[in-house]
Amino acid sequence: MARILVVDDEQQIRLMLRQMLERLGHVVAEASGGNQAVRSYREDPADIVIMDLIMPDKEGIETITEIRRDYPDARIVAMSGGGRMGPGNYLELANRLGAQRTLAKPFSMADVQEVIEDLLKTP
Repeated sequence: MARILVVDDEQQIRLMLRQMLERLGHVVAEASGGNQAVRSYREDPADIVIMDLIMPDKEGIETITEIRRDYPDARIVAMSGGGRMGPGNYLELANRLGAQRTLAKPFSMADVQEVIEDLLKTP
């Protein structure tokens, strides 16, 4: 069981991930944007952060960079549907800036489970 912080400006995505992760036995916290995610992580660091990359108040890339700077051991999963460019470019950039794993939207429960299990095995 892990504590997972889900960060996405879309409430439906947060709800879907919460339901998936809770079914897998994890404890879930939510943030609707990058600023809220950073505050939440500072108050109670999560085992894993699942972060959308395109958000209005603070982009996911900027948030990943800030969390990674202050918490080098943070485990971060970047997710994106990519907007007009498609998810590949955004996810590749997120990976280079500190996300250990990525999820391209749409994704399945099996995709989420695989990424989480893989990260929990990583020291």
